[in-house]
Amino acid sequence: MKTLVVMRHAKSDWDAGAQSDHERPLNDRGRIEAPLVARRLAEAGHAPELVLSSDSLRTTQTYELAAPAWPGVTCRFSASLYLAGLESVRALAPSVPDDVRTLLVLGHNPGWEELVEALVGDEHPMKTAYAAVLRADAPTWREALAPGASMTFVKMVTP
Repeated sequence: MKTLVVMRHAKSDWDAGAQSDHERPLNDRGRIEAPLVARRLAEAGHAPELVLSSDSLRTTQTYELAAPAWPGVTCRFSASLYLAGLESVRALAPSVPDDVRTLLVLGHNPGWEELVEALVGDEHPMKTAYAAVLRADAPTWREALAPGASMTFVKMVTP
């Protein structure tokens, strides 16, 4: 059994004067909501063992604020997850050790909404800091995320 948590970055600051979309930081609300959602995930038994994250500033800040709720978590930042979707996550699946039971992917919309819809078969809005918990009856991440594979929607964790 594999659990995939698809988390969108917390609320960003459009007025921060960032030089690019990639460098946009979190706003005050985002800095409050990121650790709140992380704690809710942990309390519900969905703390990740591994996080694969976009390397944007707002996702790295979301992870840094969330990580204290997940002791022992490892995070890998990847440019391939910036504004990515299902195919980018599938491409990383072989790099996820099969002993990882709960994997969290941290990224952006619209790709994350499309990823969830493709895996579970129906729409689930992914507002900032939302985390969709999905489950697959598969022994490996490669199988869990293979083309044609589906997952069960468990819950949406929100701020």
